[in-house]
Amino acid sequence: MSQAERPGARAAEHPGASVVEHKAQAPASVACYVLTVSDSRTPDTDTGGRAIRELLEQAGHTVTGHAIVKDEPAEVTARVRAGLDDRRTQVVITTGGTGITSRDGTFEAVDRLLDKRLDGFGELFRMLSFEEIGPAAMMSRATAGTAGRKAIFVLPGSPHAVRLAMTRLILPELGHVVQQLER
Repeated sequence: MSQAERPGARAAEHPGASVVEHKAQAPASVACYVLTVSDSRTPDTDTGGRAIRELLEQAGHTVTGHAIVKDEPAEVTARVRAGLDDRRTQVVITTGGTGITSRDGTFEAVDRLLDKRLDGFGELFRMLSFEEIGPAAMMSRATAGTAGRKAIFVLPGSPHAVRLAMTRLILPELGHVVQQLER
């Protein structure tokens, strides 16, 4: 058997080959539920949730629903669970409640629903944030993970942070994440 015929030889020659193959098999459109967590945002002032919806739609994805909920852990958990229970939804994206104030409870409310954490998401988000805002990035508790065969992304409430996470991390990999979860 030649070097090229051995199993895994192609991946060894081109370390990113399997990622390219997986992305080629990924769905072009993903169905997402968006949840804004805020004690003060209204439909008119929900800039973070609006940015997520607009960026998803511009990229060819579908928004299955959107809600605004107060930063109360039980309410956040219930709304995220409702998004996960919607058969149309493949991904839930939240914005808000990821800081360190006493009212910021989105991380805890979502963490209890996760089967697996995608720690790299939070690490990469904080690295990118550090490049833009410096050490204050350490106060973000942005996270991501899976619940069954669905993904959840938990973003800060800042519209700038939302755009950073969406354009640099989520949108480039959204179809790939779903493709992996559906395997």
